Formats: sequence, structure tokens, C-alpha cells
Amino acid sequence: MPRTADHEQRRRQIADAVSRLISEHGLDAVTVARTAATAGMSVGLVQHYFRTKDEMLLHAFREISARIRARVEERVRDGVQHKRPIARVMAEVMTEYIPLDEARRAEYRVARAFAGRALDAPALAEVDTETARKLREDIARAVHNGKECGEVDEHLDPLPAAVRLAAVMEGLALQVYREPEGGAGVPVALFVGPLLDAELATVFTGECRQYTGQAAQRVHSGRPA
Repeated sequence: MPRTADHEQRRRQIADAVSRLISEHGLDAVTVARTAATAGMSVGLVQHYFRTKDEMLLHAFREISARIRARVEERVRDGVQHKRPIARVMAEVMTEYIPLDEARRAEYRVARAFAGRALDAPALAEVDTETARKLREDIARAVHNGKECGEVDEHLDPLPAAVRLAAVMEGLALQVYREPEGGAGVPVALFVGPLLDAELATVFTGECRQYTGQAAQRVHSGRPA
């Protein structure tokens, strides 16, 4: 009987095949037969794991979300290790969601395909909504931690700030994906860093005391992103 690791590997292979088809040919190219051919599997084996196109798309979306989450957590660990302010860590975290290279463009295209499909599929829409909600909660937690360490004004409400920062990030991601070279021949990617820094500066207005005294203990009890 195949080991659990074998099942997980096959599911990853299928997710990678779905992502590759979407990235290279669009969502309409994803069928069980094409996915099986791209993954180097039989149609029957693919159907053993996923019965429908929506199930394959959902799994691919979750795989990509997990990859982004792993990079985000690495950014956070690196920020803590090097004692960076939360605002700096957040700028690095937010760039992981913006398609600034080919790998992130491929991820973004899958995420966009998933969101489009979710418009007419309630089960997918629920996952899409929950994913967006968790992202806002992560940003709000970072803002709350900023209040604890002195980077954010103690009277600032984290939720509206998180909604604003998420909206800026999502808008930048769409513009970079849609027109990476820019309307005037200037790559939109050049504006990403300065724009994120400017938006974060409206929220993180104080100086970091994250790694000194009791503030450090409070901040380390929750992740900055």
C-alpha cells in the first residue's frame, strides 16, 4: 500500500501540473486529461485524488498559498533574528504577494484564476474569502504588535489600517501583473518599494522598541505578520 508520503507527492505533482497549465495556457486549458499528461500520470490516477476541475484548482491554490506563507514566515524569522522594525518586516512580507518575478507571476495567475472561478462556485468563494480574511488578520496583528512596541500610535484601530494596507498591496499586485513594463515604459515594479514604504509610514509612525525590555516580551508573543 502506498505510503502517506507517496500520496502527498502525487498531490503536489498534480498541483504543480495545474499551476503550470494555468500559467502557460490559462484556466481553460486545465482538464483532467491535460493535467494527467502534464503530471506524467494516468487519468485514472489523477481522478483517484481529484474528481473535478474545481477540486484540482482548489488544491493548487492551497499549495501556492502554503508556499507564499512559508516565504512570509521566513521573512518574519529573518526580521526577528536581525532585529528589524515591524514596518521593515511588513514591507518585505507584502512584496511576497506581488508578482515581481516569474515565479510570483505564475503564482499570482493561479490565484487570479481561482478567484475568478470562485465567482460562480460557492465552495471556492468561501475559501477565497477566508484566505483574504486571514491576510487582513495577519496585517492587523502586525499593526497591533506595532502598538505594543511603539511603532504605531496606541489609539490607531488595527482593522481599518489592515484593510487599507491589504488594498494597497492587492492593487499594486494587479498593476504589476497587468502591465509590468508600465504605461510610459517605466516598470511598475520600480514603484512598489517606495509606495509600500510610504503607506506603511502612515501606520508605523513611531520608533521601534521591539527588542528592549517588556515590549520585546509582548511583541514576541504574536507574529508581526
